[in-house]
Amino acid sequence: MQGPRPVVLSGPSGAGKSTLLKKLLADYKNIFGFSVSHTTRQPRPGEVNGKDYHFVTREDMQKEIDAGEFIEHAEFSGNMYGTSKGAVQAVQAQNQICILDIDIQGVKNIKKTDLNPIYISVQPPSIDILEKRLRDRKTETEESLLKRLTAARVDLELSKEPGLFDLVIINDDLEKAYSELKEILLEEIKKTQESRKS
Repeated sequence: MQGPRPVVLSGPSGAGKSTLLKKLLADYKNIFGFSVSHTTRQPRPGEVNGKDYHFVTREDMQKEIDAGEFIEHAEFSGNMYGTSKGAVQAVQAQNQICILDIDIQGVKNIKKTDLNPIYISVQPPSIDILEKRLRDRKTETEESLLKRLTAARVDLELSKEPGLFDLVIINDDLEKAYSELKEILLEEIKKTQESRKS
C-alpha cells in the first residue's frame, strides 16, 4: 500500500482515545483521515452513507469479506462491522495518515495483513478510574456500563501480549499522553507534510 503508514488506535471505551484524537486533528489539520467503516446495521437518524458508515447488506459484505477485501471485521449484536482495504486506500490516496479506531480482536486480525500500521493502545490508569470516567459521562445504563467494564478488563489483559502494540499510553495525564502520541507519529507526520510540498 502506498502513502503514509496508517495508525491503529485501540483501547477500552473511556480510556480517552477520542479526546487525544481531537487534539491531534486540531493541531494537524488535513494530515489525518479516518477510514469509513462498513456496517450491515440500519442508518440512525442523521447518519450519511459513505460519511458515517458504508451501509451495506449482509450478503454484499460477506461477499467482499470472502474475496479478501476486508482488513478486519467483527459482529456486534447481530450486525457486521468492518474496515475494507478500499476505505484505507481512499484516505492514503488523499496523502493522509489513516487512523483506524479498532478493538483488540481487530488489532489481532490486522497483524495478519500487509497493512503495516503503527499500533497504539490507549489505556486508563486503572479500572476504577475508567469506571468513574464512564459514570461521569452519564451516557450508560448500569447494564451497559458493566458490559463496558467487563470488555475493558478483557481488552487490558489481552493488550499485555508482548509485541502487540508499538506503544502503550497510560492516559492519566492528558498532556503527557498527548505528547507520547505525537512523538511516535512525528516521523509519519513529517513525511506527509514533506510529500505535500514536493
